[in-house]
Amino acid sequence: MDYEEAKQKIVDELTKKQKTKSKFYFSDLAKILEAKPREAKKVVNQLVQDEILEYWSSGSTSMYGLKGTGKQAGAEHED
Repeated sequence: MDYEEAKQKIVDELTKKQKTKSKFYFSDLAKILEAKPREAKKVVNQLVQDEILEYWSSGSTSMYGLKGTGKQAGAEHED
């Protein structure tokens, strides 16, 4: 699977699920890609660098979501 194909697959799936959920565990993304963790990590990291996905951490939990979505998206950009 090339990067563009993987990117489209992630964006499509997360957009579909956006009404009920805005943040996803890495394992969720790996399942969507049907890839081994090492391969999935490369794709996910590239999506974060390209600002398609954003990384979110509560300190104990790490999750990913489409950039600009989720309940805290507006609050994070307040001055």
